[in-house]
Amino acid sequence: ERTAVHAARILNLNVAGVDMLEGKDGPVIMEVNSSPGLEGIEGATKIDIAGEIVKYIEQQIQFGNFDIRQRLRLTKGYSVVEFIVDKNSDLVGKPISDSGLRERDIVILRILRGGQQIANPKGSRELMAGDLLLCYGNQGALRSYLPTLVSKKRKRKNKKKTDA
Repeated sequence: ERTAVHAARILNLNVAGVDMLEGKDGPVIMEVNSSPGLEGIEGATKIDIAGEIVKYIEQQIQFGNFDIRQRLRLTKGYSVVEFIVDKNSDLVGKPISDSGLRERDIVILRILRGGQQIANPKGSRELMAGDLLLCYGNQGALRSYLPTLVSKKRKRKNKKKTDA
């Protein structure tokens, strides 16, 4: 099931039919259909797929299905980024309220810790090395937490031609 959902998400599909076979190393995806025929699926699973799709769409309408990064990008100078808390970071072992992030205009939207998602974490939540933080905030402040992109400048060698 995870493999099928992952395949649909890669193709940015909310509803899809995923044909799979069991291989020696696990499930193998044969095909992803953006408009699957439901008759065979409903017959095999005894589930009203069309009804489930309608329920899903109703939920999306009620709660909105939008890309949070696009919405939050509307404020100039602000972005949504993810970064991993390095083991040497001064954030390790501190509760969010004492981390100084809020004072730097950064809000933690979610923590991913060992496969567990912690949405809208409380200020008392302690940050740990390896936490993947989804943050919204000032780009300048966020930049200091992102990995440094090192660019090596090539030195030009000034070769003087000598006439012999």
